[in-house]
Amino acid sequence: MWTAIILGTASVYLLKLAGLCVPASLLEKRQVQTVSALLPVALLAALVAVQTFTTGHRLVLDARALGFGVALVAALLRAPFLLVVALGAASAALARLWW
Repeated sequence: MWTAIILGTASVYLLKLAGLCVPASLLEKRQVQTVSALLPVALLAALVAVQTFTTGHRLVLDARALGFGVALVAALLRAPFLLVVALGAASAALARLWW
């Protein structure tokens, strides 16, 4: 186990070091800036999709999907963030209670 921890730590450090060694001229390119601005959004969307629609290695449609749908509609209607979260959580909780 300690071998995996040490290798993981060294890998993350080397990856960070590699990022610091990238020339500034490369980082100033428009394509690189566009990708680096959009990458966190894509990763967060993927995380939400995986956490909402999977259990283990199976795709599922359950109360989480309903809560996500309600939260999505609230967000599209430009509801405040806390209301979006509350509506999504409440609808998922009620669906779990009902099913």
